[in-house]
Amino acid sequence: MTFGKVAIIGLGLLGGSIGLAIRQHLPGVKTAGYDSDPQVRLRAAERKLAQEICESAAEAARGADLVILCVPVGAIEHAANELSGALEPGALVSDVGSSKQSVSAALARALPGQPIIPAHPVAGTEHSGPDAGFATLFHNRWCILTPPDGADPEQVAALSEFWTALGAMVEVMTAEHHDLVLAVTSHIPHLIAYTIVGTASDLEDVTRGEVIKYSAGGFRDFTRIAASDPVMWRDVFLNNREAVLEMLGRFTEDLTAMQRAIRSGNGDALFDLFTRTRAIRRSIIEQKQDDARPDFGRGDHG
Repeated sequence: MTFGKVAIIGLGLLGGSIGLAIRQHLPGVKTAGYDSDPQVRLRAAERKLAQEICESAAEAARGADLVILCVPVGAIEHAANELSGALEPGALVSDVGSSKQSVSAALARALPGQPIIPAHPVAGTEHSGPDAGFATLFHNRWCILTPPDGADPEQVAALSEFWTALGAMVEVMTAEHHDLVLAVTSHIPHLIAYTIVGTASDLEDVTRGEVIKYSAGGFRDFTRIAASDPVMWRDVFLNNREAVLEMLGRFTEDLTAMQRAIRSGNGDALFDLFTRTRAIRRSIIEQKQDDARPDFGRGDHG
């Protein structure tokens, strides 16, 4: 393994899972971790999310040849600034955020001259914090690398090998393409979930008790998504606003077309759409990106 020491800055779901996955899959790699919350650092030490829990980001990064920022994308630049002067000259800096153009620009501003390869492990649950992480989070999940122009191919390969060792499948693409793809597959679904759950809770003619009591699978699944970390998702929407707004416009047009089909009684149009979307769901299961069981195979981890 190319990386002898990995520093993890931010010890919530993703940072904690990286630490636990390294311990399970790469036992020879040293880990140091830091979180800005003292209570999180305390719990991280109890769970052994890293071999060494440090009192500053700079302390954790000293001697590391890979530093992974696991903080909300809106906090990336501040977290990177804390590393200034502590990094080894050739140490690779990466992250786990789901907005890549803004992250790439923020890291370049904060750490000029430092090797940077942003990354996005497309994995997670609705839970957050140091108790949420588990070693198998990345198994059979995609991790997208978005190396900037001029990135060292050997470091790209090393980071790819690192994520593969943690159980992930790796894809490389531009930051621009990543942000557009994730706007469709992740950001807009979260925005819809937050909106529909908020709409249900605001209905004057339906009590909150009834919303909870009669939640069938559809609404219940929306609430799972809408329970995701509010700080993280606020920052995602603000930092990927162009792609989100573009895809939201497309979605609004499609929703209007569905509204028109329902109003006009066009059952054929509805049937055709539902048939296409059902096929997509089956393809996701076939590619093992979800589970066909009623609990989606998430019983062990919520």
